Amino acid sequence: MSGASVLYDVPGPRAVRRNAILGVVTVLVVLAVIGFIVYRFAVTGQFSAARWNLFTYSLVWQGMAQALWATISAFLVAAVGSLILGFVLAIGRVSEHAWVRVPVTVVIELLRAVPVLVMMMIFYYGINSIPGSTFRMTPYAAVVIGLVLYNGSVLAEALRAGIEALPKGQKEAGYAIGLRKSGVMAFILLPQALRAMLPIIVSQLVVTLKDTALGFIITYPELIYYAKYLSGQPGRPLLQAGLVVAVIYITMCLILSGVARWLEIRTRRSPKVQMTADDNPAADDQTTVTEVIAQQRGAKGRRR
Repeated sequence: MSGASVLYDVPGPRAVRRNAILGVVTVLVVLAVIGFIVYRFAVTGQFSAARWNLFTYSLVWQGMAQALWATISAFLVAAVGSLILGFVLAIGRVSEHAWVRVPVTVVIELLRAVPVLVMMMIFYYGINSIPGSTFRMTPYAAVVIGLVLYNGSVLAEALRAGIEALPKGQKEAGYAIGLRKSGVMAFILLPQALRAMLPIIVSQLVVTLKDTALGFIITYPELIYYAKYLSGQPGRPLLQAGLVVAVIYITMCLILSGVARWLEIRTRRSPKVQMTADDNPAADDQTTVTEVIAQQRGAKGRRR
């Protein structure tokens, strides 16, 4: 019997009708709200050509492209840095040595407790206001460092949860074939935890992408900063600039989610990650041990 059938009861005819009615009502309410917002925009002249005239100039779109690149460049560096930091902290978090595990746990909890905007302001305004200091923190560096520290700590907890959720037999199988702790972590635990936590990792990367918008508070010239600049132009197209930037952010988040979905599908189709007994973790462990030992013996026989 699969776990899904135990934890989830198939709805009956009445439940199906009730869920269908609730779904239709929810859709109607959402459409009504959207319709009201569009109506108010139309009544107040937000869709008039004069309000959107600013976006007919190529110079405006060149500035938008530069702001978009500033957002993407900060996100890419922050995403890579967050993943690296998350892996390092997660490994330290599950260490069997208390002198490693305890300090890493304290660091993770401290980084998760501080809002990312506060980190950016500390790195930018705090460091640059130190008397006599010749080191200057740029807005770009402050944004990237703040995003890396905060999101890296969150990803570390996600990876730690994925590692600890694996059956204990996975680790024991690695030790049984002679792997050291580093080999067990690198070749057995981390790949499986990464696969299991992929949706959470992608969700956090989407958060990282959206949090780059906080950089406008410390004068980082990303999309929101440029939209604020456009809103001060003649006609004050605040809503129009906000809508354009919102569409850009939504498009980027959808692309990122699509790439993650593609990776998930490819991972599931890969023969290397197919599980032979989905409903029996113990059988999975035994199968893994048997296959690994057989491969090891075959390799030894070929060498002989």
